[in-house]
Amino acid sequence: MGKLGECWDDCCYKWDEWKYCLLCVGIVAAVILFAVLLAAFGFVRHLDVSVDDASLTRFELATTPPALTSLSYNLSLTLVIRNPNWAMGLKNTKPLEAQYKFDDQAFDRFQLADKGAKHPRGKTRVYHLSPAGTTRAVMLGNAGEAEFRKENATGVFEVEVAVVGEVRYTARYTKCKVEASCPLKLQLAPPGTTAVVFQKVKCKLTKPEKNC
Repeated sequence: MGKLGECWDDCCYKWDEWKYCLLCVGIVAAVILFAVLLAAFGFVRHLDVSVDDASLTRFELATTPPALTSLSYNLSLTLVIRNPNWAMGLKNTKPLEAQYKFDDQAFDRFQLADKGAKHPRGKTRVYHLSPAGTTRAVMLGNAGEAEFRKENATGVFEVEVAVVGEVRYTARYTKCKVEASCPLKLQLAPPGTTAVVFQKVKCKLTKPEKNC
C-alpha cells in the first residue's frame, strides 16, 4: 500500500491537479471493487444440509423364497438445505435427490428438485418427506438381514439419508457434485404412541472436487 498511500496523500494536498486526483480515486475504487468481487465470487461456501426432524413408526423386514427381501416402513422427516453464499446462487444441472439407506443399501429415493431448479443466495429450502405405508424391495444379503435382526431387538434403527445432485454456482462454469450423508438413529415409535424426541442431525458433505 506504500505507493497507493503516497498517491492518496498527493491527491489530498494537490486538489488543483484534478486529473491526478481522479486517477487516485479510480485506483482506490478499482482495488475495493476487486476485493468485493473476490469475496463474492472467488470462494464457494458449500451447501449446509441437515435433518431437523424425523419419525419412524414402522420398520419391518419380509423375506420371500428364494431370495426376495422387502422393507415395509413409515419414515417421515424434514430435510433442510441452505445456501450460505451471500452473493452466489446456484442452479441444478442434475435433479436433486434423497435416498433412504439401511446397512448401506438404498431402499427408496425421492426427487427433491428438478434439473434447472434454482436455489437463490442465502436462502433455505425445506423438504418434507413422509411416504405412508411404503414397501420397497431391497437386497440386504445375509449380513444386512443379520444387522436388521440385531437392531430390531433393540428398537433403534440406523438409517442413512443420502442427498445427491449436481449444481453450478453463479459466475462459475464448473459443475459441482452434491453428496451428503445424514446418519440417523431412530427409535421405533408404533402408531398411536408419543413421538420420540429427535435431535437435529447435521449432514456430512463429501469433500468437493478441486475446481469446486
